[in-house]
Amino acid sequence: MERGWWSVLGTVPYEAAWALQRALAEARAARAIPDTLLLLEHPHVFTLGRSARPEHILWDEAERARRGVALVVTDRGGDVTYHGPGQVVGYLILDLHARGLDKVAFVRRIEQMLIETLARFGIAAGTLPGAPGVWVQPDALSRCAWCPPALRRAPAKIAAIGARVDARGITTHGFALNVCPDLTYFMGIIPCGIADKGVVSMAMFLGEPEDEAAQSRLMTSVQEELARRFGEVFALEPERVDPARLWALADPSAGPLRNAKFILRNP
Repeated sequence: MERGWWSVLGTVPYEAAWALQRALAEARAARAIPDTLLLLEHPHVFTLGRSARPEHILWDEAERARRGVALVVTDRGGDVTYHGPGQVVGYLILDLHARGLDKVAFVRRIEQMLIETLARFGIAAGTLPGAPGVWVQPDALSRCAWCPPALRRAPAKIAAIGARVDARGITTHGFALNVCPDLTYFMGIIPCGIADKGVVSMAMFLGEPEDEAAQSRLMTSVQEELARRFGEVFALEPERVDPARLWALADPSAGPLRNAKFILRNP
């Protein structure tokens, strides 16, 4: 079985993580690294994908500034989404041509990773025709102790997916799984351009972590499960690597990565 890398980066500003992805994509194209999964959190940020509509940002500049939310236009697929503390964000740097996959098959495998991870925590989730991401259906929401009644009447999104595949078949971007984020930040956007469906988190099913230590344990357990599913879904032997090794490959002394080693918060 081929080796694959995974790494937990801690909390990384969006643009620094994006620059790291671009550097690692070049390394993957040069076969300097194997297929790699990056797991991290972002400070509060709204990101707009290639099909995003500006009117799907509901908070104006002043409100975003008051709440400490950055705004970034990115090159991933999809519309607008939110990233912030309490989400596990996963970025996949893969060579699809080497794996004999196209973009659709790649996205299906990301969905499978997420669905199987959620199942390990007792949360039944799946896909929704015509809507990207991973969703929880009303029958499962009816068993959600912390879901308000209005949220239980339609499917609700628990994970967003937005990826990019370049002409060489090298992937960047990936997914954001709502573990225990502050969901009120989703009020500032129309998530993925879908106005008539809600957003849920794992904590709404499992209970909110009592303190920072409990939150850290939950995030760690989710990250480890995602790494296992990454290996299974893509037929890889996952090897955890030190984040410093990845930043060194990306030459943090140059460009937008110059200060990255100072802004990382590693667990």
